[in-house]
Amino acid sequence: MKTSRLEAFSDGVLAIIITIMVLELKVPHEPAPTALAALWPIFFSYVLSFVYVGIYWNNHHHMMAVTEHANGAILWANLHLLFWLSLLPFTTGWMGENHFARLPTVLYGVNLLACAVAYYILQLSIIHLQGSDGLLAKAIGRDRKGKLSPIFYTLGMVGAWFAAPWVGMMFFVAVAAIWVVPDRRIERVVGQQQKSR
Repeated sequence: MKTSRLEAFSDGVLAIIITIMVLELKVPHEPAPTALAALWPIFFSYVLSFVYVGIYWNNHHHMMAVTEHANGAILWANLHLLFWLSLLPFTTGWMGENHFARLPTVLYGVNLLACAVAYYILQLSIIHLQGSDGLLAKAIGRDRKGKLSPIFYTLGMVGAWFAAPWVGMMFFVAVAAIWVVPDRRIERVVGQQQKSR
């Protein structure tokens, strides 16, 4: 089957996730800068999670650009990814509302790690369908960033629990910073394929 419905459904779910997250930003009842300043943990949590959802949307879009067909395994792997992403509004809100307390920050890291694992499973499902010489396998290569991210999430969770929540947040922000830089691997493979036609 073609991937168009999978892409459309995923885009819709990701748009809803972002919408739900922004609803956590409650409007202050006082017209004072101090009222806005009190919202900084919630706002920072929202910005970080917005960046993460944007990264997943961008990478998902690129991955689907080199995926012409999907099977049942890919559909379920995609739903698995969307499940963990759909929990981001909850973990984001809990962390922000509790000013980056230890347990909410660790749970946020667990959520990020689960999203990364789910994305990897989706990637493997597509490679399994395409074969090791398929476009996606060629594009991701050694996938250093993909392998580094779960390590950073784990270090972030350990740091948040045993040291301080801000230590964990440093690792979570670092992963977002690594991925926010545009990833040209898939674009290069698509460009090479178009030139060879």
